[in-house]
Amino acid sequence: MASEVTYSSYLDLDRILSAQHPSSGAHDELLFIIVHQASELWLKLCLHELNAARAEIAADDLRPAFKMLSRVARAQNQLISSWDVLSTMTPADYSQIRPHLASSSGFQSAQYRLMEFLLGGRNPDMVTMHEATPGVAAALRAELARPSLYDEAVRLLARRGFAIPEPVLVREHQRGWTPSPEVEAAWAAIYRDPEQYWDLYELAEKLVDLEYHFQRWRFGHLKTVERIIGFKRGTGGTAGVAYLEGVLKQVFFPELLSVRTAI
Repeated sequence: MASEVTYSSYLDLDRILSAQHPSSGAHDELLFIIVHQASELWLKLCLHELNAARAEIAADDLRPAFKMLSRVARAQNQLISSWDVLSTMTPADYSQIRPHLASSSGFQSAQYRLMEFLLGGRNPDMVTMHEATPGVAAALRAELARPSLYDEAVRLLARRGFAIPEPVLVREHQRGWTPSPEVEAAWAAIYRDPEQYWDLYELAEKLVDLEYHFQRWRFGHLKTVERIIGFKRGTGGTAGVAYLEGVLKQVFFPELLSVRTAI
C-alpha cells in the first residue's frame, strides 16, 4: 500500500546508510568512502540523462534534450564540488587508508568509463580491466558499438542539410572521434548565424558545457591527487598525476573548440 511507504523505505536508506565498511580504523576513511559512493550516484544520474538526451537528438527532438543536458551540467557541478570535500584529507590521513585499498582505484569506475564512452572518448583497451565482471564488460562493449552523443549531434547536422562527408556519418564507433574540417565548417555556419540555426546553436553550447564541466572535474581530480599523494603512482597502477595530466588533453567535441578560432 502507498500509505505504508516511508521516507526511509522509498529511498532504501537502510541499505544505503549501511553500505559503508571502513577497514582501516582511520577517522577519514568514512569521508573517503562516502565521497566516492556519492560520486557514483551522480554518475548514475548523468548516464540516465545522457542516454535519454542522445535518443532525443537522434529523433531530432531537441527541447527535451536541452533540459537533460542542462541537468547533467548541474550534476557535474556536484561531482566537481566533491573534490573540495575530499581535499580536506591530508597526506597523513590518506597514508592510514591507502594500504587497505590494495589495487582498487577510481580508475576502475565502470560508470565513469561509460560516461566517457557515451560522450565520445573511446578506447576499447579500457574494457580489459573489467573482464572479471562480464556484465560490466558487456555494457561497455555495447556502448562502444553505439554512436556517441557527438555522433548523433553530427548526424543531426547532416539531416539539417549541412555537408557532412559520408565517412564521418558511417564511421567505426569503437574508436574516438577524428576531427573533421567539414564538421567544423558546419558549426562555424551555425555560430555565424545563430538566429537562423538557434536550436543547433543551443545544442552546440550545451555540448560545450558538458566538455567544460568534464574538464573541470578532471582538473579537480588532478589537483586533489597532487595535494594528497604528490607524484606517487596511483593505487590502480596508473602514473598518478602524470596520467591525469595526459587525460586533461583528451577532448570529446574538438570542432566545438576549434570553431572558436575559425569564426
